[in-house]
Amino acid sequence: MRIEYLYRYPVKGLTAEALEQADVETGGAIPWDRAFALAHGDSGFDPANPAWLPKWNFFCQMKHARAALLFSVFDPGSRMLRIRAPDGSTIEANAMTPDGQVRLAAFLADYMGEEARGQPRFHHVPGHVFADQKTKVISLNNLASLRDYETKAGARRHRRRFRANVWFSGARPWAERDWIGRELQIGGAVVRVIKGTTRCPATEVNPDTGERDADPVAELRSLYGHVDLGVHAEVTSGGHLAIGDAMELLDP
Repeated sequence: MRIEYLYRYPVKGLTAEALEQADVETGGAIPWDRAFALAHGDSGFDPANPAWLPKWNFFCQMKHARAALLFSVFDPGSRMLRIRAPDGSTIEANAMTPDGQVRLAAFLADYMGEEARGQPRFHHVPGHVFADQKTKVISLNNLASLRDYETKAGARRHRRRFRANVWFSGARPWAERDWIGRELQIGGAVVRVIKGTTRCPATEVNPDTGERDADPVAELRSLYGHVDLGVHAEVTSGGHLAIGDAMELLDP
């Protein structure tokens, strides 16, 4: 098996950023993955006490399909985040300063319009990951499983719908469902698979059009009797990952 694609998603709900390589720490996520989020004003998120909250408290594609149409790019060196809306309007601001966060929140709240609840706030809390899971994980998706699903569904379901960190080749379709509780060597790191990735209505959103034009959750349930595509894994030994690196299931 080998890594074919590697991604991070700096802002929860916004653009995937393709990576050539990444260094992961024990117990950590892909660096800068879900490091930022826009919280609704009524979310109750407290940056001084950053407890995990369900995704619907934030700007995300499960609730806001038009998020898919925003193009964003984050530069870790300068800390600058640039977001471009479909109408060509843009903002570029330091995502880690109070002034920059206020400006980014205003831009995104304006884009949301009536979908914004209360006065949204843009957040970055060092060490906190705005993930859908309560623990820091890396998401792994099997390209063979996606292809099997597309064949049975009779339609393309682009991998960008599923917002994984790692897409890999070389395994039989759905083999990853048997890995829960097992460890994998992935590049220079070791991870333990902890559970399947349960899919939600975010996958309905076409990443090119921002429209809900499919129902992968219903399709997966009908075709396979479950709604998982991919797995989540905890990093048990940090190391370096890169496209083309080998992956190997370790002995129990």
